[in-house]
Amino acid sequence: MPMPKGFKTKNGYATVTAFPDGSDYRAIADQMTSSGHKMNHATARNVFLSALRKIAKPVHRLHGLSEGQDDLQVTAKDPRFQSGVAEILETINRNVK
Repeated sequence: MPMPKGFKTKNGYATVTAFPDGSDYRAIADQMTSSGHKMNHATARNVFLSALRKIAKPVHRLHGLSEGQDDLQVTAKDPRFQSGVAEILETINRNVK
């Protein structure tokens, strides 16, 4: 039985292709490798989630939530959080141009 695409959270599947101009982890790894940074899809996923955990930490602190790694990981994998971060980055990118 094939694995479902993306990680199933209680709030749906978390996948980076759901966002405008999003790429899957394999495409990100291929792009990084072609630009001189050898990477596979698992490393691309880990780097992506690590960055989201770093963004989640001050959000957790602001709202008085636990800052434990497991709690930050749950937030980082949540498609609602990912969507919010993507929207903020898109807004910043639009305003910089």
